[in-house]
Amino acid sequence: MGRLPLVLLAVALLAGCGGGSDAKDPAAQVPPGGGVRAKVRAAQAVTAADFPATEGRTLQQVADAAGAGGPELGMASSVFTVGRDRVAFGIIDDRSGFVYGKTAVYVAPSPDKPAQGPYPAPADVLVTQGRYRSKQAASEADPFAAVYAAEVPFKRPGSYSILAVTQTGGKNVAAPGQIKVIRAGDDRIPGVGDPAPKIGTDTLGTARGDVASIDTRVPPSDMHARSFADVVGRKPVALLFATPQLCQSRVCGPVVDVALEMKAKYGDRVEFIHQEVYEGNDPNKGLREPLRRFRLPTEPWLFVVGADGRITARLEGSFGLGAFERALETAL
Repeated sequence: MGRLPLVLLAVALLAGCGGGSDAKDPAAQVPPGGGVRAKVRAAQAVTAADFPATEGRTLQQVADAAGAGGPELGMASSVFTVGRDRVAFGIIDDRSGFVYGKTAVYVAPSPDKPAQGPYPAPADVLVTQGRYRSKQAASEADPFAAVYAAEVPFKRPGSYSILAVTQTGGKNVAAPGQIKVIRAGDDRIPGVGDPAPKIGTDTLGTARGDVASIDTRVPPSDMHARSFADVVGRKPVALLFATPQLCQSRVCGPVVDVALEMKAKYGDRVEFIHQEVYEGNDPNKGLREPLRRFRLPTEPWLFVVGADGRITARLEGSFGLGAFERALETAL
């Protein structure tokens, strides 16, 4: 997983970006074609009991039993620290399509070590209601409808082998991957409990009304009214670093759409701020100052900050309506 630009899902994904939400059934917002809506809805309800216990087997043995060698694992997050951390990913089939089904994660220091898990990875819907959907997202012929995310406990830093097992077509299929876990704080990115850096973010005022210079979304969002420095410590804030047009995967752009849908529900209690990534919206010119101040190696990132100015939640990579809403609730 490299430095900017962006969290990369997999080579297969590098095709370009792309009132409140229906909290009871966000899967209803997923287009029904090909049975995707029903598959995503089923993939939201998953428990550890849906998958085989490890029973002392190695990760390789778990993979062999599940039929490894089928789909591909595409990571949707890249910064992992010791403790309970969020592992987000997509599952891609051999035709570069997305696989949806009940999913869980197993981990081990290496394939020949005892596996830990299963850790349920419920699907988190990325598709917003139509009125919150950007032209970039609306133009996707095969939108990434949901991202998987598991809460995995990591006891020590180092390299880990991971295995995502998905139920599809009446059988289990497995997709292997590798991640690196570091000590908490070693990433130098502000974490939960830390005071948020009091940075100035781009606003319509600083842009002299040229919203396109500070927002690559089409049409631009309405999350540039106030600078983060002017509101932090006064009320809860959702600060989103993202670039809808210049992201390198098909899932990073829609997080701004997700923010707009959440703003419709929580905007009276939380200040929503969207910060673009690159100077002059040109990757060749480097990062904007707010990202450098937060020491961000990837994007997108969401930081939810309480009224006391301390970070209550942070999310990296791809995240949907469920994860965003749970993050907001930590500050309310």
